[in-house]
Amino acid sequence: MPRRLSRAEFVALMAMLFATIAFSIDAMLPALPEIADELTPDAPNRAQLIITSFVLGMGIGTLFTGPLSDAYGRKPVIIGGAVIYIIASGLAWAANSLELMLAARVLQGLGVAGPRVVALAIVRDLYEGRGMAQLMSFVMMVFTLVPAVAPAIGAGIIAVAGWRAIFAAFVLFSLISVGWLALRQEETLPIEKRRPFKLTVLAAGVSEVVRNRQVMLTIVVIGLSFGILFSTLVSTQPVFDVLFDRGDTFHWWFALIALIAAFGSVLNARIVMQLGMRRVASLSFLAQGFAAAAMLVVAAMAQWQAPWAFGFYVGWTASVFFMAGLTIGNLNALALVPMGHIAGMAASIVGAISTIGGVAIAAPVGLAFDGTPLPAALGVLICTTAAYLITRQLGDPAPTPVTERT
Repeated sequence: MPRRLSRAEFVALMAMLFATIAFSIDAMLPALPEIADELTPDAPNRAQLIITSFVLGMGIGTLFTGPLSDAYGRKPVIIGGAVIYIIASGLAWAANSLELMLAARVLQGLGVAGPRVVALAIVRDLYEGRGMAQLMSFVMMVFTLVPAVAPAIGAGIIAVAGWRAIFAAFVLFSLISVGWLALRQEETLPIEKRRPFKLTVLAAGVSEVVRNRQVMLTIVVIGLSFGILFSTLVSTQPVFDVLFDRGDTFHWWFALIALIAAFGSVLNARIVMQLGMRRVASLSFLAQGFAAAAMLVVAAMAQWQAPWAFGFYVGWTASVFFMAGLTIGNLNALALVPMGHIAGMAASIVGAISTIGGVAIAAPVGLAFDGTPLPAALGVLICTTAAYLITRQLGDPAPTPVTERT
């Protein structure tokens, strides 16, 4: 029997792997104005594509990493993805045009798809149902500490060594997380349970996933959730900088937002076993729908000079990230409930379609930035409404004990 990590170390390791994504996104936020000045001075709003291009690459890579991990094991795929990520970080560091930077960021996203999808498959190998959802809440709880500090780390690196040095920090972070995995975590997919990497096998797996109504509806809702999250994320730094003239202190405010949002995962861990994944997600979408509507009213009134306007915007942004802690982990667990026998394949399809869908929503919202939160608020309201209506049609599995799979 392979040696198992303690529950606490396992949660910390999975959170570290997932955090590669958050660090790669959030540490870049303070650099956007300087990158815009250097690489795209004539169209500074295009600098936001540095965020969505990374997510796009991650979505594309997600389609392949799960099946590869089903065929060759979880650890080799994560380590291989880290190699791609590190090479891409070097290319981004050397980029002398926005186009080259975006290409490197897409490649970075391809590499980070390994930790993103395969870490979820590792969790599914060992846990299932509401127990998996609860453990994912603990993972997300630790994971949210990275968005809290990443912009401050990015700002510190920029102040000391310039924005290009952020990519060296990405390399170091990846080496630490993957080294931890390689040294401490046993392979969770035994050889006898692996599925050959053949087109016929992949096609059969894809067919099984797409023919499952529950899984496909859940994928749509996860895509809407990512659209909500990414639309808010790409607009936050420009709103702080352009509208409220607080670009210099953005990283501290973002840390506050992230810490508030972390309590969403704390709350979810406490209530998901009793209420179930679907109900928690649907109530969260309903609440955020009202919050987005209120933000839209404020944006339409354009009362940005009012003394309460900045606090209201910070509170609304925090509520969007808070909602993510109550929805995305639950929805991923819900999608994988009937897919345990092809967890890697299912995680890839769920992740790929939903992530690319989220980018398709967020990119035009970000490019529509007009100096106010109006485009983001409108996008969030539309997405939350659709997500709530679809989530109401999903089923929810019966409670299961929080046990490890053997």
